[in-house]
Amino acid sequence: MIELEGVPELIDPVMVAAFEGWNDAGDAASTAVAHLDKEWKGEVFAALDAEDYYDFQVNRPTVWLDGGVRKITWPTTRLSVVRVGGEKPRDLVLVRGIEPSMRWRSFCNELLGFAHELGVELVVILGALLGDTPHTRPVPVSGVTSDADLARTMDLEETKYEGPTGIVGILQEACTHAGVPAVSLWAAVPHYVSQPPNPKATLALLNRLEDLIDLRIPLGELPEDARAWQLGVDQLAAEDSEVAEYVQSLEEARDTADLPEASGEAIAREFERYLRRRDGGPAAQAGGHATESGDAASYLRDGPGGRPRPPKPQLPGTEAGTGSDETGTDGEGPDDTSKDPSED
Repeated sequence: MIELEGVPELIDPVMVAAFEGWNDAGDAASTAVAHLDKEWKGEVFAALDAEDYYDFQVNRPTVWLDGGVRKITWPTTRLSVVRVGGEKPRDLVLVRGIEPSMRWRSFCNELLGFAHELGVELVVILGALLGDTPHTRPVPVSGVTSDADLARTMDLEETKYEGPTGIVGILQEACTHAGVPAVSLWAAVPHYVSQPPNPKATLALLNRLEDLIDLRIPLGELPEDARAWQLGVDQLAAEDSEVAEYVQSLEEARDTADLPEASGEAIAREFERYLRRRDGGPAAQAGGHATESGDAASYLRDGPGGRPRPPKPQLPGTEAGTGSDETGTDGEGPDDTSKDPSED
């Protein structure tokens, strides 16, 4: 029995979750939830028992000093609540942790217990994977669900994926079986620059989340961080002719594949976001996207597409991220055109 003493009654709550590890290339997803928690000053109200779900030889605890007293922080998953006011108030339940090492079914059932007690109406799980996507183009973000009705009403893809999965896929299926509407949002991170952080992918996830739940999210310094990140990668790529040529081939393939994505519906979504930020006051001027030009129209084409796969060079000094293997897709993701990006 889960008792939530001190947690106020929530307004139309949405649970937003992200987990470090296999499902979190470039730390983009976990950073997105951390951003929400920071901007809205979330209050932690629960933490799962680390003994139940984590192998401490895989995810080790850390020791730190607090006024000369040694303390230990254990790897776990924490839940916090943020109260979002405004004309359309809507509260969020933020779930941020590490992909568990064991007892995944019990882990998901415990999270669903919190969702039930808090009256959560929708669960949104954020993920990021490595893919054949150029860093110079908008970050592809795919929204998928196992619920056919939800796919139709929210303009999402219905998952058809079969294969290995991570905690994102397991939690989504657990929600579906429990009758809780659930959506996964996946951002594709360039495999050739996979090390964290990746503020551009984090920004793309937050923009997609904003559209999904119709809630204006304060972006803080993320747009500027995303621009700085892209300029930094531009400079690194320019120093290696092989990488520069590879990036150009990805750009050409992406532009060709995504041309049909510049549809009236995509333009309408972009215009709605513009109006939402304009009406939001000074913070709206920060913008919702980041490119080398800053032109909003360049963000209208951000869907996955079937494109050829040239050889994959790696930027000097980079390594494959924890969110995926070296193939850049994990076998499931928006950039693997043979499979559906549903459950990893």
